Amino acid sequence: MRHVLSLDDLSTKEIQRVIEIAADLKAKLANNERPSLLANHVMGLLFEKPSLRTRVSFETLIKQLGGGSLFLGKDVGWGEREPLRDFIPILTSYLDVLVIRAKSHEKVVEATQHSQCPIINGLTDVSHPCQALADILTVQEIAGTLEGQKIAYLGDGNNVAYSLALACAKLGVEFRIGAPKGYQFEESMLERLNGDAGKTWVTQTSDANEAADGANFVYTDVWTSMGQEAETKQRLSDLADYQVNADIMSRAAEGAKLLHCLPARRGEEVSSEVIDGPASAIIQQANNRLHAQKGLVAWLMQVQ
Repeated sequence: MRHVLSLDDLSTKEIQRVIEIAADLKAKLANNERPSLLANHVMGLLFEKPSLRTRVSFETLIKQLGGGSLFLGKDVGWGEREPLRDFIPILTSYLDVLVIRAKSHEKVVEATQHSQCPIINGLTDVSHPCQALADILTVQEIAGTLEGQKIAYLGDGNNVAYSLALACAKLGVEFRIGAPKGYQFEESMLERLNGDAGKTWVTQTSDANEAADGANFVYTDVWTSMGQEAETKQRLSDLADYQVNADIMSRAAEGAKLLHCLPARRGEEVSSEVIDGPASAIIQQANNRLHAQKGLVAWLMQVQ
């Protein structure tokens, strides 16, 4: 039984296969073909954190593939009424696959130790593999190939940045993060990413302009994530020079596209001029959460 808590759990060939399935099922849906690959299957969504795109995309994909879902939010009281080791074995005995969105990555790791069905990480403080798969699918669609693409990520080196950097290292895509000291990747992380890849695909700089120079895609995320609200003032000050705006986009390659995992805070990490402009690919990117996750679930459940 496999779990996907990080893209570390997938080989390069497996990521490529997930993207291939995602693209195929997306094309089929465009032709109004909805193969019942998961007929009579049930997906559980155990969410400790609020969600819009993650919840709706997972509930939609299981329905489109012929199955059903159960949303389990705060009312379940996980971690409060009873420990994970008491209810996860029972919960997962009812389900065919479980998606967990949690504040702590350790909770999802613990859940896998007691689970009787595959578990997918729908977001933790450490990793967001589903977002990275959607990002890669989007880059491939827009560019036609991953080969030779350069992605610049400006802002906090958070779970989204790490997950995409991991995908890029595995797939041979250049990834440059532009962030101030204290918001960059640990050197040990860089060494591991590039060491595993056997080539330097992931680099970082404290110069936002340098990061954006010649990039085919410029990516950003909110500077203050859920649970970091007390740090808002400091983060706004520290990251002020890393906003993705018209000047930054002008330094990127001709035809470069903006990526953002959403929700966005216009006027902070990205200007309204860019996010509403012709360079923005955020709608296509967000839509691809549905298709990338569909590919992941179909692969994980061994129906494709």
